[in-house]
Amino acid sequence: MERVTTHTHTCFTNHGEGTVEELVAAAEAAGVSTIAVTEHYPLSSAFDTNAYLSMDASRVDEYLDAVEQARRRHPKVEVLTGTELDWLGDDEDRTLSASDFAPFDVVLGSVHFVDRWPFDDPAQRDRWDTAGADAIWRRYFEVWCEAVASDAPFAVMAHPDLAKKFNIYPTFDLEPLYEQAAAACAASGRMIEVNTSGAHYACAEMFPAPAFLRAFCREGVPCTVGTDAHVPANVARGIDDAYRLMYEAGYRKVTVPTSGGDRREIAIV
Repeated sequence: MERVTTHTHTCFTNHGEGTVEELVAAAEAAGVSTIAVTEHYPLSSAFDTNAYLSMDASRVDEYLDAVEQARRRHPKVEVLTGTELDWLGDDEDRTLSASDFAPFDVVLGSVHFVDRWPFDDPAQRDRWDTAGADAIWRRYFEVWCEAVASDAPFAVMAHPDLAKKFNIYPTFDLEPLYEQAAAACAASGRMIEVNTSGAHYACAEMFPAPAFLRAFCREGVPCTVGTDAHVPANVARGIDDAYRLMYEAGYRKVTVPTSGGDRREIAIV
């Protein structure tokens, strides 16, 4: 079956490697039929002090041009222009408008910040010990549900349970929060992704967890697959495993964003 990844990154952020051209060429070589290049949308210096987490605002046009050039060079691959947008809630300090996102075929919605704290940043992991996993997990899901219910231009909610990245879990059962989040996502009409990168973090499990993915499936939330590759060599990493995880959770189709904001489906076989 087709192999797709709708979540990838490049050297346009300082924590990624490889050009857009190298990424798309690697995708074609790996038999990927659709790739969304989804560089991190610019953050202000208040959130990205060292210009490490996101793309510099001055490079957005350069980025868009690089994606278009790669699309022309690789006509056999469907190359989508995308971006990953952080949800900041009441702490939002950017002035964002619909026109800012008009160039993008797909906008991923991400929760990397809880009350201004980048909870998945290894350099700030100590706060997990001081704040406690129970409080952090509850607050994470509050923020996630705020994001999915917002009027932000998110098409796909990325790595839905990113809070497990460091393999730190709460003392309580997460199932009620999974159900709440899945219902909120279904009501919003947004998609989620199986993000294969989680298998390579301390949690050693793709995002979302199998039980969480089953909750999304029960609610009828469409699901796609993203590798979250930050180097070209990882562009197709784990796609086939993600399809198996989806099938085990009850999905029979992978939903894929297309240019212009539409969607198509691929049968899981």
